[in-house]
Amino acid sequence: MSTTVAEAATYLLGLDAGNTVIKAVLFDLEGRQIAMHAIDGTSSIPAPGHAERDLNELWATAQVAIRKTIETAGIDPRRIAAIGCAGHGNGLYLVDAAGAPVVGIQSLDTRAAGLSASLSAANGDALHRLCLQKPWPSQTPVLLAWIRQHRPELYARAATLMLCKDFINFRLTGERTSDISDMSGCGLLRLPEAVYDRDLLALYGLDDAEGLLPRLVDPAAVAGRVTAEAAAVTGLAEGTPVVGGYFDVVSSALGSGVVDAGEASIIAGTWSINQVFSAAPVVDDSVFMVTAFGPGRFINIESSATSAANLEWYVRSFVERGHHHDDPFGHCNDLIAAVTPAEDDPMFLPFLYGSGQGAGYRAGFFGLAGWHGEGHVLRALFEGVMFEHRRHIEVLRDAGVSFGSAVLSGGGSRSPVWPQMFADGLGVPLTVAEARETGALGAAIGAGVGAGVFATYEDGVAAMTRPKASFTPDPAMSAHYDRRYQRFQALVAALKPFWTAP
Repeated sequence: MSTTVAEAATYLLGLDAGNTVIKAVLFDLEGRQIAMHAIDGTSSIPAPGHAERDLNELWATAQVAIRKTIETAGIDPRRIAAIGCAGHGNGLYLVDAAGAPVVGIQSLDTRAAGLSASLSAANGDALHRLCLQKPWPSQTPVLLAWIRQHRPELYARAATLMLCKDFINFRLTGERTSDISDMSGCGLLRLPEAVYDRDLLALYGLDDAEGLLPRLVDPAAVAGRVTAEAAAVTGLAEGTPVVGGYFDVVSSALGSGVVDAGEASIIAGTWSINQVFSAAPVVDDSVFMVTAFGPGRFINIESSATSAANLEWYVRSFVERGHHHDDPFGHCNDLIAAVTPAEDDPMFLPFLYGSGQGAGYRAGFFGLAGWHGEGHVLRALFEGVMFEHRRHIEVLRDAGVSFGSAVLSGGGSRSPVWPQMFADGLGVPLTVAEARETGALGAAIGAGVGAGVFATYEDGVAAMTRPKASFTPDPAMSAHYDRRYQRFQALVAALKPFWTAP
């Protein structure tokens, strides 16, 4: 039988495991998407503030996503040069000595809010000096400390601490590893060295947890190879290299074309992610976190759950309620495009899921008048989300991290109106990446580096990413948003006493 062109090609497989969806995406070496399969996972809320997942179900879902992608592509799996997996950062995934799941906690979990506050008060400054991050509720070591205090029987059973993508890698390879991007992103590495540190563990109250830490690898280093057992259930070829993988904000930046120091990646997804690459980490306790992904490769990150999740809530709650729109997000964009911006437009505070400034912050529309319609309401929502991205970026700039242009990715980048609003409101030129699945693409680029397909990240990014569109700030609209942003900040300040009142 003759070898087809498709079978003669070489491919890279990127996996993207979020809090809710896992995606398997097959790319060729030019970054073209060959096939994809995405599956919604299942979460549970066993108690208020708890968000957990069944790790056996996570692996079963990953198997289906991988197998369906290979079947859809119709390729010989031996043509897959390597596999890279990205996953949501933080949360806590524990397995026992036999590899069986102990607990899976997602990064939406807030059970450890009280503990994170007490740790921050007692050791926050000391922790920041070591890992450039202060405790917060969903942070991996804080959750582990909570398990140690409140579920000692689980702590006693645990043999290895992992993050989301690490568990998938473990099932693929049998190797218990994590990578420096995820481990630094969750505050478990001393920076800038990007190594484990006993003093750091002790500050979290985890002086006995060193044995739980997995083998630490570079994200693009081969961490293991697909086992015969994993090959049988996924359709992959036994022996396929699997790299260490990525904290998903890192892979999303790579997949959107951002890799060099001084470049910026803005992700308008569930979270507002605003990150700037640098050769050395910024040391400023006003910045949310710094993550490392290689020697001389750091990302300074400001983020919160205040971005396009607000639009998804609006669409699910109102637009789709009557099932009368075939394209609900398109409907929203059409309504916004029909509105001429005005000084007295209503305002929206995008705090449906709280804020990094305080868990008690809440969303709301303000300044509505009888002449405002749904388009005005939606425009306010889009604008409020952009303003919170702007606030994060101003924190970075105040810390000395500046940039002259940025790449916008995430679901918000696919809107026909939001990217221009971002360019105008942030006052910088923006590019939108061609790829939709930037997280999986970034992981695939890293897999290509690990497999020797590309010599460097720069080579991989140049080969596999491309811009789709560019947006230049309109000076008149930038001035309009400058005035509106001042009012936005004043509104937040006025409501803060209300939100924080006992």
